[in-house]
Amino acid sequence: MNLQELARDNVRALTPYQSARRIGGHGDVWLNANEFPRAEPYSLTQPLNRYPECQPPALLAAYAAYAGVRTEQLLVSRGADESIELLIRAFCEPGSDAVLYCPPTYGMYNVSAEAFGVARRTVLSGDDWQLNLTAIETALDETAPRIKVVYVCHPNNPTGSLLDHDDLRRLLRMAEGKALVVVDEAYIDFRPDMSTASWLSEFPHLVILRTLSKAFALAGLRCGFTIAHPEVIQLLLKVIAPYPIPMPVADIALQALSGDGLQSVRRNIAEVIDNRRWLQQALSQCSCVDRVFPSEGNWLLVRFSDAERAFRALGEQGIVVRDQRQQPGLDGCLRITIGTHEECERVMQALKF
Repeated sequence: MNLQELARDNVRALTPYQSARRIGGHGDVWLNANEFPRAEPYSLTQPLNRYPECQPPALLAAYAAYAGVRTEQLLVSRGADESIELLIRAFCEPGSDAVLYCPPTYGMYNVSAEAFGVARRTVLSGDDWQLNLTAIETALDETAPRIKVVYVCHPNNPTGSLLDHDDLRRLLRMAEGKALVVVDEAYIDFRPDMSTASWLSEFPHLVILRTLSKAFALAGLRCGFTIAHPEVIQLLLKVIAPYPIPMPVADIALQALSGDGLQSVRRNIAEVIDNRRWLQQALSQCSCVDRVFPSEGNWLLVRFSDAERAFRALGEQGIVVRDQRQQPGLDGCLRITIGTHEECERVMQALKF
């Protein structure tokens, strides 16, 4: 039996998302996955002999208080990645509907849609990585395939840029009655003043994705949140797994959202911003660097005069970064996660070639 022939055609043709761990690498300084460089000292307190609740009420209440929303506007999932898929499963008809996203951006919007047999439409970002609203409006007016979900990343990975709020409002108005607008705020904890969460009452088709992976230093926990109109949340609950949040995940997430936990998060953010400022200044004075792009996340996007040589030089010193040269408009670019100050200094030492 040829097992490949049993699989769906689109799955056989699918190129999976190349996560940092899937790509791999060799070294002791991991600056390729936008993780916080140190672990937090959380411990497990709950027994594991019972099934967990689908949506743990205490966890929803804690994150609602943190995000300034109501619990009925929240869904907790296995990272924000699961929410990307749930939205496609709930709102897109395979073979007739489409999602739209704006490269260069996070690759899971494409992979998730392709895995479910949903068409993908792209509109390249414009100047300064802002939305090309004219092209997006044209795409939204087309009926075959009909765009049902628009994904925008804010701050955008990998460019580090924030989207203009006026542009986001225009996008929401032009998508009204046509599509959901999903604002991926995985890195918004580094710029909470730029969140769109307060817009939910104005735009019921707005959906916001959040995560504990970045500023909360819990990438290994796989805990994310969807913030949306209660009707959207109820639709997503129809397609989510029966036990999406293991008890240890809910347990540790609650600790992270406690008063002490949030103090640690604020310290993490301050440390990242300080180290990012230092590394940005140091890189801007490096002879092998053409440009350091401004960043509002926990990384820097850097264009090198010889990116292959820079990538190799870093690797030879045990420093693993993310190659972004395959993304549209990112020729010569590497993405460097902000590590500890010592790790940032090691990056600069390795680039002295």
